[in-house]
Amino acid sequence: MIPAPQLRQAGLSFALLAMVAVSLIAAPGPDGLLGALLGALMLAIAVTDAERFIIPNELTAAAAGLALLRAATVGPEAGWPAMLWSAGRALAIALPFLGLMAAYRAWRGRDGLGLGDIKLAAVAGAWLGLVTVFAVVEVATLAALGAYLANAWLRRRPLRAAAFLPFGLFLAPAIWLGWLAEAILG
Repeated sequence: MIPAPQLRQAGLSFALLAMVAVSLIAAPGPDGLLGALLGALMLAIAVTDAERFIIPNELTAAAAGLALLRAATVGPEAGWPAMLWSAGRALAIALPFLGLMAAYRAWRGRDGLGLGDIKLAAVAGAWLGLVTVFAVVEVATLAALGAYLANAWLRRRPLRAAAFLPFGLFLAPAIWLGWLAEAILG
């Protein structure tokens, strides 16, 4: 029998290899390579958030940097204007999340979103078109709620309004899936 930590490591390794392969098949060339790097970063963020309820700044900064590099160098619109649009989308997504965090804290007296979640939402804005960002946030939110409800039901535990949920665990993979959808459909 394979010990649980080794089985988990093998599963994560397989997931990483699959994300890299799918990225390179969906978008051969520089965009696929950057998408593969995005997938690796999103997997690392999801695992870290699941284990420690934290999204490392280094990982979100790397993902944001890759988004700007991609905007500047990949595609027919590549260049400074594309970089500025990417940064503008990141800001346009992060600011409402920041407002939501502040409003929730004022209303409930505790945090509902962390700054890591807001920075990760900004990464989504930097990488994806606005329509895709909205779909990604919705998918991640529904997946997080579904996982919480299923976990409570399976463990026969009551729902708690103050339960902790690592939102990055759901948002990070959804960002990569959003990029993949844009690469395939776009």
